[in-house]
Amino acid sequence: MVRLVLCNCSPDEAPTLAQRLVEENLAACVNIIPQITSFYRWEGALCDDEESTLLIKTTREGYAELEKRLTRYHSYDVPEIIALDATEVAEAYAEWVYDQVR
Repeated sequence: MVRLVLCNCSPDEAPTLAQRLVEENLAACVNIIPQITSFYRWEGALCDDEESTLLIKTTREGYAELEKRLTRYHSYDVPEIIALDATEVAEAYAEWVYDQVR
């Protein structure tokens, strides 16, 4: 099954994270959505930061290793990593994702 992983990060590190995940065959493709604003509470303080969102396409089988490496490479103490199973995916695209993720 194809899995879509959402991960917010600083705009400066987004290209590096995206490239690394694809180079290491942890993701078939990573899209970067630039310039989002996130509001959240961290260590008791209300924060608002400019971030980028990574849309990471991987497989269910490849997810555990992707999460492990993304956590290691990410600059945040607690990175947002949310995985969603894609229940409807074009067959040719799903095959391509599986060919890319090893």
